[in-house]
Amino acid sequence: MASGADEAIGVAAGLVRMSFLVQGVYARVADHHDLTPAQAKLLCILAERPRGMAELAGLFGVEKAALTGLVDRAERRGLAVRAAVPGDRRAVRVTLTESGNRAAAAFHHDVSAELDDLVAELPQTERDMFRRSLARIIQTHRVPPVFPAAAQQPTAPAVCRPHSGD
Repeated sequence: MASGADEAIGVAAGLVRMSFLVQGVYARVADHHDLTPAQAKLLCILAERPRGMAELAGLFGVEKAALTGLVDRAERRGLAVRAAVPGDRRAVRVTLTESGNRAAAAFHHDVSAELDDLVAELPQTERDMFRRSLARIIQTHRVPPVFPAAAQQPTAPAVCRPHSGD
């Protein structure tokens, strides 16, 4: 079997292996910030804007009831708050607190730096092509943004979706 840059790899296998690599970085950085990967994902999603529980459940791919514990823990840590939606007694919107915004920004900064390091050895033209390919795939599959555009670096696509476990 070939090694290094000469290794032949299929797209599916490459994407799976890349997801393992990204999830490992994501989990390690989350742990460094005293977050679970699911808590980091919640902060990243809420950094863009407040979300309703049903919308959050859809983004996590779980039922609303399964998301309740995660939001409860974020509230207990002072990272997020729930508030009633005016005009709808049953609806709740989740928003980051100032502490949650700081934690989300710090996590985003550190995970972006580590993920940028993964492609640092590629020549600039290959990094640019990789970034454009990522953007096209993300756009084609309508992956929602998870950080305000101002927080994203041109070489650091939204980074907060790789892991859904709590």
